[in-house]
Amino acid sequence: MKKIVLTMAGVLAATVFAPEASAVPAFARQVGMACSACHFQHFPLLNGFGRAFKSSGFTMMGAQEKVEGDNLSIPDRVNMAIYSTTAISNESSAVGNNLYNIEVPSTGGEFSLFMGGRASEFAGFVAEAGLGGGGAGVPADQAGSVGGMKIAMLFPVGDARIGAVIHSSTGQGVAYSFETLNTGAAATHKLMGNGGPNGQHVRTFSAAQYFGTDTAATGVSLVANTASGFVNFGMYEQAGNDSVTSASALNLNYLRGVYNADLAGFDMGFGVQRFGGESTVTAVKNDLTIVDFQAQGEVAAMPLGVYASYGTAAASATTGNQNTFNASTADTRTSLNVAATLEFASEVTVQGAIRMAKTAGLTDNAVMVGGTYGLAQNIDLGVNYTAQSGDMWTVDTGGKTATTFLLEVLF
Repeated sequence: MKKIVLTMAGVLAATVFAPEASAVPAFARQVGMACSACHFQHFPLLNGFGRAFKSSGFTMMGAQEKVEGDNLSIPDRVNMAIYSTTAISNESSAVGNNLYNIEVPSTGGEFSLFMGGRASEFAGFVAEAGLGGGGAGVPADQAGSVGGMKIAMLFPVGDARIGAVIHSSTGQGVAYSFETLNTGAAATHKLMGNGGPNGQHVRTFSAAQYFGTDTAATGVSLVANTASGFVNFGMYEQAGNDSVTSASALNLNYLRGVYNADLAGFDMGFGVQRFGGESTVTAVKNDLTIVDFQAQGEVAAMPLGVYASYGTAAASATTGNQNTFNASTADTRTSLNVAATLEFASEVTVQGAIRMAKTAGLTDNAVMVGGTYGLAQNIDLGVNYTAQSGDMWTVDTGGKTATTFLLEVLF
């Protein structure tokens, strides 16, 4: 039981701090522990220890030396890490047309520099800069020199940590500020390293990602967390750190609550996300509610993770700002997503997910299967296949199916 709980803790922590498709090895250097201490099955999924590390505001230290003085306690060096991906992908349309892509680091694939760690006993940070020009398959946060950043100032209050997280990114959403579940509530917490050529894999696995919550976001979140869960109330604008649009008004709001419990030997998480507000600064309106669940444990001595999420976004008004998460003015948009991942052999996992959704009154379903093989704790091979179906896919729509072969390297 103790082993299961510790493994889950690591997975959760890694997920909280993971970038677009990975954990940050800079933190492994800081705490002096292997990647598996914070990850469940494989990165970027977090376990309980990883969740605890994130909840401390990246302040936990291990073997690394500190520079200390009056009101000063920082690592003796700034920790950095490189994350890179190489992928081969294929998409097909409703009539069978195929599109193949080869993505190498900084040209289609990701090549990013991460910095992160402790700034004091109560504060820490993480920042990302894309190296190279990126490409068509690279998310905005990994293209050019602009990336996500956040500063967490979480003060110890009894057994809790309470404070603020200042954040900005061009494509990770307001949930990037603080998150611990592996349900895709934040774009950085997902089963697979590559979300698909057009997000097919990740939008099958997660309701939050189906609705596209990984928008640009700049703001401040007030966070209170304990071992039993957390509350995150955020004020933000849907503008990133590459935008000339002012984000000073912070007219949009975000409320996230998560409860964690150990039930029958499984590490459980139950959560709610609420996106709201209307902005005259960035001319958007947000109206989306998501509930999610995860369970991580063992079955027949094999680590098993189960993840589920359901979201509903109200139709846009016929006048005024459009709902970011639902362009239809007639129909509510919904999505139910269920996924599981099983480690049936050392370093080998299999994955599966289904989506049952409705957009603009049309059914939009999908099935995803995949797997990972860990060549090392910081090197993964992955493959994912997604097939989409329903009313949305009866016409010649590109990306109906997608296959991705991926190599991820972190160092």
